[in-house]
Amino acid sequence: MRQFENPEDARTLALAIVETIPEPFVVLDDSFCVVAANNAFYSTFEIDPSHSHGITFFDLASGQWDIPVLRDLLTTAIQQHRPIAGFEFERDVSKLGRRTMLLTTMTVGYDGALRSNTLLVFRDVTEARKAEADKQAYLERTEALLAQQRVLFQEMQHRVANSLQIIASILMLKARAVTSQETRHHLEDAHQRVMSVAAVQNYLYLTDGIDQIEVAAYLNKLCAGLAKSIVLDSNPVRIDVTANESCIPSQTAVSLGLIVTELVINAVKYAFPRPKPDARVLVSYEVQDTAWKLVVSDNGVGKGAVQGNPKPGSGFGTLIIEALAKQLDARVETSSSSTGLSVSITHATFTSRMPNTA
Repeated sequence: MRQFENPEDARTLALAIVETIPEPFVVLDDSFCVVAANNAFYSTFEIDPSHSHGITFFDLASGQWDIPVLRDLLTTAIQQHRPIAGFEFERDVSKLGRRTMLLTTMTVGYDGALRSNTLLVFRDVTEARKAEADKQAYLERTEALLAQQRVLFQEMQHRVANSLQIIASILMLKARAVTSQETRHHLEDAHQRVMSVAAVQNYLYLTDGIDQIEVAAYLNKLCAGLAKSIVLDSNPVRIDVTANESCIPSQTAVSLGLIVTELVINAVKYAFPRPKPDARVLVSYEVQDTAWKLVVSDNGVGKGAVQGNPKPGSGFGTLIIEALAKQLDARVETSSSSTGLSVSITHATFTSRMPNTA
């Protein structure tokens, strides 16, 4: 480092450096007396420069800096040449009010000399701490609102589930009470629609409003619930699910769930007019990038094989499935034979890699 020929030049440079520091800056000697300070220190804390040199730091401004914890900290730092990094404290500033300050110090020793100087830098972090406190308060309020929203959502779901159950029960009671076969068929059909909505709503209630739904778990739980509610002991039907591991938005899950419920109920209702030992409905879901395919198939008698069974492409249920598929930008294809019925819902361009046998 270049040596100054004139010691006064070094002093001039040092004072210039002190003055360019934007934060309040003070230099103390071993006796805590002020050796130098910049204008930011004097103006911020309203200290008269002419009454600062030669007196201790703790006597400045009528002893306003004589804070016990600060005195103890500086005494240790100066005596042991130990730096202070980010000591936070509060003090009143006449023109600014109560301020939160951050103090950083370093003691500088000199070769061959017993004396030293300690540099003090003060940073006003009041606004930063206030911003942090406001942010924390905002986060806490947000969490409280979200918690309240979850409670309201669960309550709404609970009420919807109860209402659907009541409607389904009333429809079934009415269907059993009427003598007209046509009226009974319409009431049973309406009951089936309500059961479709109730099955999907029940699963989404359990997900607690999660935006992304894991497809395999969703379909397994949905079909398990359907099996308990629609499969009769006198005519058992196994409902199996095969699905890739993937997630879909909850809005898409609602439409897929309604489609699956509609098709599974139809399969159980129509595919096995007589008990069959290996009666089975298979729900499969494959995904490739953004393309996917949903297939519901059975090993029953095929569509139209039983008297009174709706013809392919007819019925309110078919209209519902086609409308939901259109919402999902998917196409519906049905294939039927004496060995069963298969309905596929295909989105985008999709090439199946999964064997589909009920």
